[in-house]
Amino acid sequence: MKYLVFLGTVRDSTPPKPARLGERVARACVQYLEQTFDNAEVELIDPLDFSLDGVFKPHFAYHENKVPEQLNALAKKIEAADAYVMVSPEYNHSMSPALANLLNHFGASLYSYKPSAIVTYSAGQWGGARAAVNMRTFLAELGCLPVSAMIHVPKAQTVFEDNGKFTQAVEDTDRWVGYFGRTLNQLFWWAEAAKKQRDELDPRTLAADFKRDPSQRNAPDGNE
Repeated sequence: MKYLVFLGTVRDSTPPKPARLGERVARACVQYLEQTFDNAEVELIDPLDFSLDGVFKPHFAYHENKVPEQLNALAKKIEAADAYVMVSPEYNHSMSPALANLLNHFGASLYSYKPSAIVTYSAGQWGGARAAVNMRTFLAELGCLPVSAMIHVPKAQTVFEDNGKFTQAVEDTDRWVGYFGRTLNQLFWWAEAAKKQRDELDPRTLAADFKRDPSQRNAPDGNE
C-alpha cells in the first residue's frame, strides 16, 4: 500500500523556532504509518523539492513530450498511490496556498477513487482547525475524499522534535498516538477497501474521466 504525505509549506523555517513546524508534523504521520502497518510504503512530498515558480501551468496542460521531468515523476507517484495525507497550516482561515498550488498542478483523475486524511497544525492554540473546513471541499473535488476524523496539532513546536518524534515535554505519548491513530487508521481501512474495489471493478468503466474541457461537466443542453 502506497501512501503520499504532502507537506503544505514552502517556508524553510517557522517561528518561534527555526525548524519547520509542518515538517515535524508530516514526519510524525510518516512514522505512524510505517510503524503501524507492515505493508505501508510511505513517502513525504515536500514542495521545496519542486521548482513551481513562474506562470502556473498544470501537468496535464503540457504536450506529453514536453512535461517537465519533476512534474511527470510526481504525477506517476500520485497515480500509483493508494491514499494521501494532506498536512497544512492555516492561512486566513483557509488551507495553505503552497499545498493548493502543488496539488493543483495535477488533474483530479490522478487522485480519484482513493481516500485522504486532513492534518493541520499551528504554533498557537487552534491547531489550524479552520483550514480543515476548506480542505474538505477541495479534496472532495480532487476525488480523494477525506476520511471523517481529522488531526489538529496546536503548539506543534512543543509536541514534536524536528524528526517527528515527541519532545520531552510530552508526558502522555500514548494519548497522542491514539489521537493520530483515529484518523490514520481510518485512512488505512478506506485505502485497503478502495484498492480491493478498484482491482475488482475499474471505476472509470462507470464514470469516465473528463479529458477534453470543462464543458464535459455540463448538464445536457435542451437546444442540442
